[in-house]
Amino acid sequence: MRTRRRDQLVHAALALLLALLLPLLTCAARASDSPPPAPGVPPLPVTALARTWPVGSHPLVLRGWEPPPKPYARGHRGVDLSTLAGAPVRTVAPGRVSFAGRVAGRGVVAVELTGTDLRTTYEPVSATVKKGDEVEPGQVVGTVELTGSHCATTCVHWGLLRGEVYLNPLELLPPWLLNRGPSRLLPMLGAF
Repeated sequence: MRTRRRDQLVHAALALLLALLLPLLTCAARASDSPPPAPGVPPLPVTALARTWPVGSHPLVLRGWEPPPKPYARGHRGVDLSTLAGAPVRTVAPGRVSFAGRVAGRGVVAVELTGTDLRTTYEPVSATVKKGDEVEPGQVVGTVELTGSHCATTCVHWGLLRGEVYLNPLELLPPWLLNRGPSRLLPMLGAF
């Protein structure tokens, strides 16, 4: 009799657990039903609408954008820019702050860029703005945190997203910001 009662309790507990987990499993299955991006189809181009770098006037790129081969595979979904702890972090284009807070122990600021379907992210940053704030190009959105960076030295990870797809944030920079300076003519030795 005691074994039968215990079996009934175990079955009831399993039924309850299944009832609780079934909606979650169904949602996960539906989410995975959405087709992945078509292979070989390039993402929509990014307009070079940045007016400034996030840090400094032309920071050293410590690590570039390395897109993953699949959505959840390894890669580097942004660029790491060399900077000093406490340095101001600026938004590169006009927009609205969509997030300013902590994620996995790091300060993060995200800005939805005006007139686009693009969003930039900056981390690790102590935010000086809050969600909903309108920002202009070059406006300070926070300062670089000393800890929380994945770089060997202090850096800011600058990301760019269209929906849930990561893009190369350097594509936001027009040529005059991306290049270090004007072209210079060099002598051609032995050409005459």
